[in-house]
Amino acid sequence: MKELSKVSATWHEIGAEAAGQRVDNYLTRSLKGVPKSHVYRILRSGEVRVNSRRVGPDYRLAEGDRVRIPPIRTAPRPAAPRPVAGARLRADILYEDDALLVINKPPGVAVHGGSGVARGVVEQLRLERPEARFLELAHRLDRETSGVLMLAKRRSALTELHRQLREGLVHKSYLVLVKGEWRGELRSVKVPLHKYVLPSGERRVSVSRVGLPAHTLFRLQRRWRGLSLLEAELKTGRTHQIRVHLAHLGFPVAGDDKYGDFKLNKELAPRGLKRMFLHAHKTVITHPRSGAPLALEAPLPADLQGFLATLDAEEARGGKGPQRHETRDAP
Repeated sequence: MKELSKVSATWHEIGAEAAGQRVDNYLTRSLKGVPKSHVYRILRSGEVRVNSRRVGPDYRLAEGDRVRIPPIRTAPRPAAPRPVAGARLRADILYEDDALLVINKPPGVAVHGGSGVARGVVEQLRLERPEARFLELAHRLDRETSGVLMLAKRRSALTELHRQLREGLVHKSYLVLVKGEWRGELRSVKVPLHKYVLPSGERRVSVSRVGLPAHTLFRLQRRWRGLSLLEAELKTGRTHQIRVHLAHLGFPVAGDDKYGDFKLNKELAPRGLKRMFLHAHKTVITHPRSGAPLALEAPLPADLQGFLATLDAEEARGGKGPQRHETRDAP
């Protein structure tokens, strides 16, 4: 985007990446450092024009629109950071076309910057792809969760993915290792969840009658003595949903430092599990442009596969093999 002149108005031509966006959101994004109150004032006064006409803040931009922005004095922006050699995001690309970028997010990496994180996945990818005119997260994963993460390369794709997520049309499955020996093949859990914030600013979630509806399906994959591998299918997308539902059932996620069994976590660390065992294994969407079904799969990371191999070896040394309950989705 061209820098705004301090003495004359500028005109921006809207490309495909910004099509469908509200004009107030476009201005807020474009005019870094300008208070929202000022953005709405120049809209109300008619100083902002689209194709030479006054528009309201809810006007949705179309490709080819010409937006007049009046002269605004803003604080100089700091130079954008450049990628540091050797600091590239170590993530496999699972799928990419002109609308989508899907990666296998590594564990321990936040999806976006903030709260003490200099930059997350999306900021790093923007640095590594300076030619990308638009790149936004379609959804989020917890910092310690690995697996399928979708980013949109067009505004229209982002809007469509958000619609599918909002209407429950996206099918998301996770692989999760839990404390305890799970019984039964399938369990449907419908327990409302309430989100709150600790005085420290940390987000937490609890089971509560006043919470929002939350629904998870759990399917048994394999069992060992004291541990079970499950597939968790999200029917709703609440914060920390899988972790809190499992803790509520008495099967906390192995390695979970928020809702887990801390004594168990300490016992598992020397045996090879250094983090939470939760992996976004499979996501099925309707492609936002072609309308065709698209299945996105991320293999279980090497560290988690290695820990399962350790469990197999421990059981074998004990004279008993693992209590297997295999499905075609089991790693």
